[in-house]
Amino acid sequence: MTDGEQRYDDGDDTPLRGYATLATTFVAGAGVFALTAWRRGLRLPDTVPAWDVALLGTATFKASRLLTKDKVTSFLRAPFTRREREGEGSEVMDAPRGTGLRRAVGDLVSCPFCTSTWVAGGLVGTYAVAPRAARLVCAGLSAVVVSDWLQYAWSATEQKAEQ
Repeated sequence: MTDGEQRYDDGDDTPLRGYATLATTFVAGAGVFALTAWRRGLRLPDTVPAWDVALLGTATFKASRLLTKDKVTSFLRAPFTRREREGEGSEVMDAPRGTGLRRAVGDLVSCPFCTSTWVAGGLVGTYAVAPRAARLVCAGLSAVVVSDWLQYAWSATEQKAEQ
């Protein structure tokens, strides 16, 4: 670091180059999708009905949680994260590991808010190309959200009844 440079944070371990690589990858992917869609003459919808936005949002929420917090998807995160502790239900709390790009990917795959942008991009792209298929996938993921709520409600009811 030269005299004129300032550190981004006190620990100076924020993987800014890794974040820039991920952001560039996301933007490049969106650009390639847009260019390919344009070259193939894909006609995008003029509007997206509110119901579809709600379905896409709910599916994005669930897919992001599945990818970043679920025990059964730990194998996807393991090269980039380490287990910190168990969470509620089948969720776990992972922390990023390593430095540079590895750490940046670890930050991404352990954060449902961060991952949701990527998931939404994929679902919206699918919706643009194959809206019926996208709705079906989103309906499936949304059904899992409803099931989760019912599971938690059932557990809370059982606990209350036992008191």
